[in-house]
Amino acid sequence: MSPTYDVIVVGLGGMGSAAAHHLSARGARVLGLEKFGPVHNRGSSHGGSRITRQSYFEDPAYVPLLLRAYELYDELERATGRDIATLCGGVMVGRPDTLAVSGSLRSARQWDLPHEMLDAKELRRRFPTLTPRDDEVALYERKAGLLRPENTVAAHLQLATRQGADLHFDEPMTRWEPYRDGVRVHTGENTYTAGRLVICPGAWAPRLLTDLGVPFTIERQVMYWFQPRNGVEAFRPERHPIYIWEDADGVQVYGFPAIDGPGQGAKVAFFRKGAITTPETIDRTVHDHEVEAMAEQMAGCIPDLPGAFLKAATCMYSNSPDEHFVIAPHPAHPGSVTVACGFSGHGFKFVPVVGEILADLALTGSTPHPIGLFDPARLAAAPA
Repeated sequence: MSPTYDVIVVGLGGMGSAAAHHLSARGARVLGLEKFGPVHNRGSSHGGSRITRQSYFEDPAYVPLLLRAYELYDELERATGRDIATLCGGVMVGRPDTLAVSGSLRSARQWDLPHEMLDAKELRRRFPTLTPRDDEVALYERKAGLLRPENTVAAHLQLATRQGADLHFDEPMTRWEPYRDGVRVHTGENTYTAGRLVICPGAWAPRLLTDLGVPFTIERQVMYWFQPRNGVEAFRPERHPIYIWEDADGVQVYGFPAIDGPGQGAKVAFFRKGAITTPETIDRTVHDHEVEAMAEQMAGCIPDLPGAFLKAATCMYSNSPDEHFVIAPHPAHPGSVTVACGFSGHGFKFVPVVGEILADLALTGSTPHPIGLFDPARLAAAPA
């Protein structure tokens, strides 16, 4: 049997890599187990970019966590020298009563966040690439921008290794069980014991956390890159913001500036328009009709963007029934197991603060961060 650890972290994607870093930074003996290789593209933490923003339309309760995440991203860049965050500004666009606009404004006002409200004329003047309808407005947030997911995961793994964490890749957990005052974890190669277990399963939550009582669903998400018709100059980060655009039917698209130079295009995607799937059965092929639907949607709001189609990639959303996170001690094993899952397509911007929370919960049983919204007890009786 391998040596005993203080904490075993299962899953080393966004959340798990951050947990391994924060735990090892506090002196814990950490074992990290990952099903795939480091910084892989089989889950949810890849694709070159993720939006970050503070005026959070999903719920104002997230804002304190975002403010802390911004601090931790700065620390992560300084500690590793990696390019992680680009705060190019962002707009939430739609009619005034859309969730993207009204929810963002609610959070901005409640937490006194710097923001501007732009009418359609001012939005077109400020950002000529955007062509809103006359009845659309935008909340502009200067501190919004983008994160590099692969660099973020690599940075957390780098620090965890530097701090003495033992990280095993291509070694998935097969099962775990209570053992003495802690846990015993089995893989295909070995059996490990630890005082605490942190499970960050991503899209594998429905299989690894069946006893949690939460009916997670896994959604296929497609990311697209187009070469703008007139080149990327007008789409560079200093001229073009990140955006979330909600139409009158409630369909949301989101996108980014051209961050990787000429020939690499600009990325865009639908938000929540994917088929239900599993990690084993997801269709990794992006079909012509999907590209055509994306281009048609974008032609109405950013006409220069859907020029030549360059590439596409798939990832997975791990959705909880109410689309809020699950971060808590395991209800059946609160003294030894902590879970973090159900990030529902909007979790990556929280990665470093979730790592901090998981370290708190694993080592002390509580956290000063406000996580009441994420208690799985709210979902245990939800219909599948």
